[in-house]
Amino acid sequence: MNSLLDEARAALFSVWHRKWIALGIAWGVCLLGWLAVAAVPNSYESKSRIFVQLDDPLAEQIGIGASDRRRDIERVRQTLTSAVNLEKVVRSTRLGDGITTPKQMETMVTDLGKAIKVKSEQDNLFEISATSTDSNLSDAESAKLAQEIVQKMIDIFREENLAGGRGEMTETLEFMNQQLADRQKQLEAAEQRRSAFEAQHPELSQGGASLIQRLEGARTELRGLDADIAAAQSALAAINGQLAGTPQSLTGPGAGGGARSALAEALGQLAALRSRGLTDNHPDVIAARNQVAQLRALAANEGPGGGMPNPAYSSLQSIRAEKQANLQALITRRAAALADQARLTGQQVANPEASAEAQRISRDYDVLKQQYDKLLQDREQLRLRGQVENERSAVKFQVIDPPSTPRKPVAPNRPLLLMGVLVVGLGAGMAGAFAVGQLTSGFHTMGRLEKAIGLPVLGAISHTMNDVGRAVAAKRLKYFMAASAALGVVFVLLLASEFIQRGMVA
Repeated sequence: MNSLLDEARAALFSVWHRKWIALGIAWGVCLLGWLAVAAVPNSYESKSRIFVQLDDPLAEQIGIGASDRRRDIERVRQTLTSAVNLEKVVRSTRLGDGITTPKQMETMVTDLGKAIKVKSEQDNLFEISATSTDSNLSDAESAKLAQEIVQKMIDIFREENLAGGRGEMTETLEFMNQQLADRQKQLEAAEQRRSAFEAQHPELSQGGASLIQRLEGARTELRGLDADIAAAQSALAAINGQLAGTPQSLTGPGAGGGARSALAEALGQLAALRSRGLTDNHPDVIAARNQVAQLRALAANEGPGGGMPNPAYSSLQSIRAEKQANLQALITRRAAALADQARLTGQQVANPEASAEAQRISRDYDVLKQQYDKLLQDREQLRLRGQVENERSAVKFQVIDPPSTPRKPVAPNRPLLLMGVLVVGLGAGMAGAFAVGQLTSGFHTMGRLEKAIGLPVLGAISHTMNDVGRAVAAKRLKYFMAASAALGVVFVLLLASEFIQRGMVA
């Protein structure tokens, strides 16, 4: 511990003994450092926040979802600092003053890209910041330039989302109209080919349906008729079973003429059907005629007083007549469907080339018609969407915080740098004085002398001065203190100048 104290005392004595060297080095380092700090231009930063409203019920109703608009806004945010947009900023601000060559413009765009930041605080909240650092401008002008850059970026952000979106919508509609015109020409040509083919082969034309489609339709109809005939036969068999177990008349007194009454009613129904203009070949007329014939036979066999007719039996007979008529109508329809199928099959076998051509023409026409209808529907949806985006402004902007006017520089931190230079200068002065002391061959303590010669030191003689020497030493100490205080005064003046300069910007 004693050795450490001796070393510290020796170092302090060496520095104090050469205090003027330390002060001179401190002054030199501080002046150079302060000049370097003064040469660094101030950087002023301006910020702004933008809120983007994404919720619009009408836009969502026609298919403009919030996710689509959010994706578009994110795309614009990422491309906002593109070279094209930055060049717009350069040309519209004083940054473009003095730029005459493409190389200068490229360099300015690169520097501006580093000075502008666009970050998303939330899904629909963005912050745009710009830093202006120009040694050729005053602090007030540099602060104003930062504000102008942010304002221009906001204008570009709005144009890219509104005007840019409208331009894209216009281009899309033009493309859709061109595609529709092409499809319309192709569809008209297909219609002409089909009309010409149907004029040559009228037997193969039926409402635009191909021969294969009609054959498939006939087969489907036959399968349905077979199922209906089987169901009708089953229902008729059930009615016949019920009739077999139901008596024709009931014993006891009662009014006769049940079959005659049913016959009169059936004749009235037949007359009503004919009055409607139905022919005798109509299924309903055929069923009514069959029912009249059966009721006439029953009326002829009915005695004048053989008991009261059974209403259930008469009802079952009516139902059976209806079932028989339905079955007969289904059988007739099946025969017609079989004839139609045979005719179509004969046409296909007799002229297979024409049948294949008809199928190809019909298929091409159907495909073109579907494409045209789909494009027409998409075009109308896009047109409606464009009207909503233009008139309703599906994406609405609101500048929450306008571009701020910087009041103080964000960089450099000049007071801290000035303080750092002062500390470094003082440290450099002390280090320099200590280094000079180490180069001399003197001994400042008895301990160091004992170590150097290896012999004990009995004592030391103190340095004494007369009155003249003490006066000279006191005068030199005053000069030293004044020079040291002047260094501190210069530091304080520099700090005051910095704060005054900041106040002038505000």
